[in-house]
Amino acid sequence: MTPPRPGPTTAVRPRLVDGRGELSDAVLRALRSGGPPQYTPAAALKAAPWGEDLQLALYLLYEPHYRGFDGVDDAREWDPDLLRLRQALEARFLHALRSELSHAPRSVEEAFAPLLVEPLDLSGSLSHHLETAGELWQLREYAALRSLYHLKEADPHAWVIPRLTGRAKAAMVAIEYDEFGAGHADRIHARLFADLMADLGLDPTYGRYLDHAPAPLLATVNLMSLFGLHRALRGALVGHFACVEVTSSPGSRRLAKAMRRCGAGAAAEHFYAEHVEADAVHEQVVRHEVIGGLLADEPNLECDIAFGCAATVLLEDRLAHHIRVAWDRGHSALRTPLPRG
Repeated sequence: MTPPRPGPTTAVRPRLVDGRGELSDAVLRALRSGGPPQYTPAAALKAAPWGEDLQLALYLLYEPHYRGFDGVDDAREWDPDLLRLRQALEARFLHALRSELSHAPRSVEEAFAPLLVEPLDLSGSLSHHLETAGELWQLREYAALRSLYHLKEADPHAWVIPRLTGRAKAAMVAIEYDEFGAGHADRIHARLFADLMADLGLDPTYGRYLDHAPAPLLATVNLMSLFGLHRALRGALVGHFACVEVTSSPGSRRLAKAMRRCGAGAAAEHFYAEHVEADAVHEQVVRHEVIGGLLADEPNLECDIAFGCAATVLLEDRLAHHIRVAWDRGHSALRTPLPRG
């Protein structure tokens, strides 16, 4: 019998990586030793919210709620000392988000209206760049970065299901059912992305490229975990999910063309082609049934839904800017470049 390929469907635990400052070093030492994290209170209070140290520390503190880490006791998921540090770092991150978005729309209609119209000028679009001028090495970098999300695709959003009722819950479950392969393990979207990575000559093992990922990428993944792990932020998680579904189909169409143009392989193209059709349907369901149902039950969450959408756009724009600046200079967008061979 052929053993399963390494990837999101196997029970592979990611390895711990090197730290990037006092806080992430403290988390790593604590996870390795089984003891409490040792850090100065001022470091947590003054940490740069967008910085490498805070974002890696948060990612390390969130991951025990997913797969955990190789050699780390599962019981550390609810370690009170780690949770205390996580709470402090979340406060820094959330404050920075709310400060950046202090003038963002507070209604669902205002937040989503710009996303429902394809912009005439796509010059700043990362997917447009990859479609029209991207090189194979850039597609490989993009996939390595996105693997930290796509190999856990739909997982953080599933946390909102027990926090919804009626129409919103039924619609959310229907969408998640598709995301998780509609009962077929080989169609789980995370599995499809692992196949895409294999086509591109990348290692599809879950968490493999954590050490390569810069802070702007870690922030996009941490945002989902932040919203997903807090019931109080359920509206923001729905806003995040809706934003992803609304914007996915046009971008996926461009990325499918990019994979085809660069000869990336059938599986690489299929992942995005699958999202063109699926997410076009999901967009309607999430806007009318998930958001509509949630607002019917809890109209006071409208500002939170709008905030979740705006925060997603903000962090995706920051990531796209980071990648384009690096590529326009001929540099890698990763902390450590991949071999280009």
